[in-house]
Amino acid sequence: MFKRKKREAINALEIINRPKSVISEQFRTLRTNIQFTSADVDIKRLLITSSEQSEGKSTVSANLAASFAQAGHRTLLIDGDMRKPTQHKIFGTLNVKGLSNLIAGQVAMDSAVTETAQEHLYLLTAGPVPPNPAELLGSGAMEQLMDQLEDMYDIIILDTPPVLAVADAKIVSHLVDGTLLVVNSKKTHREKVIDAKAELEKSTSRVLGVVINDLDKKEDGDYYYYYGEKNNG
Repeated sequence: MFKRKKREAINALEIINRPKSVISEQFRTLRTNIQFTSADVDIKRLLITSSEQSEGKSTVSANLAASFAQAGHRTLLIDGDMRKPTQHKIFGTLNVKGLSNLIAGQVAMDSAVTETAQEHLYLLTAGPVPPNPAELLGSGAMEQLMDQLEDMYDIIILDTPPVLAVADAKIVSHLVDGTLLVVNSKKTHREKVIDAKAELEKSTSRVLGVVINDLDKKEDGDYYYYYGEKNNG
């Protein structure tokens, strides 16, 4: 047998397309760690962000959501990045109606949320890019929408823009039970990770841990690790 000459790139929907891969197993481990991260808080709303662009937050969001769905949880993945939406591309669907329309009261819930090929997994795309994403996310309508969705799904995963780029993640952080910060080991400087975590904590966000992406592990490809906080405050 010939050894691979280079690491195998992570599939955008790794856990669906290659469920037996080492990376898929890491996502299942991440899911388990989130479920048991706190004995006194039930994690139903999870925000995923990064410090900068291109760190893999949307890929992590999609695969983690699929992992919860595969475990039998009725899961909703929301593309909360209304500036640079990605989830509709990952799942190969349209982005005609989505979160921006729902917050603005322009469409009904059943016309905005779509089923995916993965059983128990539903997708709410970002919708048309609005002129005022931060205002929409910080509105009372967004808060009401999250409350409504919580009654319909076991877990909600919200993919948001990078913390250091815009204020969107900080604005909605009070609407979730916990936040994961995705870090690319090859692109992100330590100082920026510290700054991003500090910014989230200023907004009273409960940072559950950090997912480190793109580590060299020779034959195993890209890895995703979960580091829980010892003190969640």
